[in-house]
Amino acid sequence: MMENKPKRIQKNTWVTILLMLGLVTILFPLYMTVMIAFKQPSEMTNSISGILSFPEKWSLDNFREAMKVTDFWNSLGNSLVITLATIALSIVIHSLIGYVLGRKKARSKAYNAVYLYLVSGMFVPFAILMMPLVKQTAHMGLANEVGVVLLYTVFYMPMNTMLYAGYLSNLPIALEEAACVDGASAWKTFWRIIFPNMRPMHATVAILTALGTWNDVMTPLVIMSGDKNTLPLAQLNFQSQFGTNYNLAFASYLLALLPIVIFYLVCQKQIIAGVANGAVK
Repeated sequence: MMENKPKRIQKNTWVTILLMLGLVTILFPLYMTVMIAFKQPSEMTNSISGILSFPEKWSLDNFREAMKVTDFWNSLGNSLVITLATIALSIVIHSLIGYVLGRKKARSKAYNAVYLYLVSGMFVPFAILMMPLVKQTAHMGLANEVGVVLLYTVFYMPMNTMLYAGYLSNLPIALEEAACVDGASAWKTFWRIIFPNMRPMHATVAILTALGTWNDVMTPLVIMSGDKNTLPLAQLNFQSQFGTNYNLAFASYLLALLPIVIFYLVCQKQIIAGVANGAVK
């Protein structure tokens, strides 16, 4: 026991060092973002010390101007509608698919083949599908928010199906057998027993889907037509042919970051439980 103690101490030291390095890689960009967001363009210099130093005067002027340039409240509303609709559809549809395939794939080669086919969709890059999807959505009259929500629901189906199917291994099949004995149909068993018991995985799917949807630029850019913008699209206004207004851009990034951080903090415990219980199965 005494011989193993120095090894454990050395191991814990290396783990602590790695965690500290990871913390620095996260906090340093965040620190730069906050400093630049509160500075005026005249305070920006080419030197590192000028960028990293504190602002001469802490002011919210950049945030006010960024909200005007991006039409913040309308853009925020569009992003919220698209993100929340995608989350709702993903939880309902993907949990159903994950339930069916998770219970059947171990007992049927056909269901296992369908499961592998769906999961393989994670390896298809969006760039390959972009041009056909642009033409198809325009032809079907879906070059709008509805089309974007439907595409997101399909894009996240492989990953979410895999998560739900993996989480089902933590739910004993005896629950469904007992419900069947009591006369419950498969549909009623899912909604009354399985769906509520998958709450941790619902939170995990919600935050992963929200992160991808909230920060995505390409899909709304190529699909949506008209003057409606999401927040990432509106933030493109800070970039021009001659340069980028970093002070306003970073202020806008911080404003866009707040809703998703709050959402993550609310779902944090459920997310950890869902990942620990299902994602590694």
